[in-house]
Amino acid sequence: MRNFRTRGAVALAGAAAIAVVVSLASTAEAGTTLGASAAESGRYFGTAVANYKLSDATYSGILDREFNMITPENEMKWDATEPSQGSFNYSSADAIVAHANAHNQRMRGHALAWYSQQPPWAQGMEGTALRNAMVNHITNVATHYKGKIYAWDVVNEAFADGGGGGRRDSNLQRTGNDWIEVAFKTARAADPGAKLCYNDYNTDGVNAKSTGVYNMVKDFKARGVPIDCVGFQSHINSGSPLPSDYQANLQRFADLGVDVQITELDIQGSGTAQANSYATVVKSCLAVARCTGITVWGIRDSDSWRSGDTPLLFDNNGNKKAAYTSALNALNSGGTSSPPPVSTSPSVSVSPSVSVSPSVSTSPSSPGGGTGNGCTATTSVNQWPGGFVVTVRVTAGAAAINGWTVGLTLPSGATVTSSWNVTRSGNSWSNVSYNGHVNAGQYTEFGIQGTGTAGTLTPTCAGS
Repeated sequence: MRNFRTRGAVALAGAAAIAVVVSLASTAEAGTTLGASAAESGRYFGTAVANYKLSDATYSGILDREFNMITPENEMKWDATEPSQGSFNYSSADAIVAHANAHNQRMRGHALAWYSQQPPWAQGMEGTALRNAMVNHITNVATHYKGKIYAWDVVNEAFADGGGGGRRDSNLQRTGNDWIEVAFKTARAADPGAKLCYNDYNTDGVNAKSTGVYNMVKDFKARGVPIDCVGFQSHINSGSPLPSDYQANLQRFADLGVDVQITELDIQGSGTAQANSYATVVKSCLAVARCTGITVWGIRDSDSWRSGDTPLLFDNNGNKKAAYTSALNALNSGGTSSPPPVSTSPSVSVSPSVSVSPSVSTSPSSPGGGTGNGCTATTSVNQWPGGFVVTVRVTAGAAAINGWTVGLTLPSGATVTSSWNVTRSGNSWSNVSYNGHVNAGQYTEFGIQGTGTAGTLTPTCAGS
């Protein structure tokens, strides 16, 4: 239990007695919400937010009552903030920052450099041109939000799954192995006051992937590359259960001299089992002095990118679940130590973004592909129990195309919950205004998120 400081004992008079009552009341109130309870140990409890949902009174009501840190789900990613090269659009992200400022909430920025959700114009770039574009993007976005962001996910998901512990192949990785440190140095120059984090999934326990990240962080610290924190997404499900060495893994990173943050927490399940897992995660963070806070990836189960897994703290109607109570009780039980002090963050306008999110513990399906008139379509699938994300790459043939349509039929039982960079009509998926033109041999990509199983996909492609 938390220790209440009663200051004085039996008989206090007048103003002194009132002061004691006020002190006790405010302490008791602090223990009734996630954010206030986390703040008692110097930590935060946050959530991912989609700008277009802020008009939902139930959604915003829970957000403003319970959480003291906000991460934009998609609105600060590359495709949202720089849809055309050199032309920046901050309206949706600014609206979230303004909301946070108005409700005394701080901001985590997500994500400056990522192999996924790049705008179409960047997807076909390579080498020096892409490196320069990345540097320019980070500089502009981090400068725009200078002083308003507590911590940035500077680089997201740059390590490969599997047993090797090496880097993920991507267009950014192919610009040179130093691209991650260049990203961090660029972010530091643009906003010296923000904490700079590396963020990834399937790194929750001690394994080859987390050890690859660990070795990179150790190297960065030894060479003076600016890195302040490591984010652990913690998407927990039957395919990637909560590891028994979760706390020990957080601690080994903290021992390198960086903060650790749980950045995208959601836990598949319901009832007691789910509640116990949430309590374990919270207690693990409280036990590690440099674990500065926890962010859940969404508010209600219906807001989750894994809604079929019912992985969050509130049900579809906004009611508190058993998992909420266990998380709150764990926060109120207190931690063994407080993290280093965190800086405050504050102030600043809506065009809805699609609700896509991070790759999760998955085993990618075998890519499918199909050729057609002037273009080729290939797919890669991230599948988890109950849901999937499909990335479809449209590659032009020997001549440029000015439009394309992909035929793609999902298996029976699969339901599309969102898509991006594409217009859908049944089983036909066509370009939007900005990604129809694809030069010869180049490609663009779109994405589909859904529930159920994606299975083996056989797309066709027709260019015009």
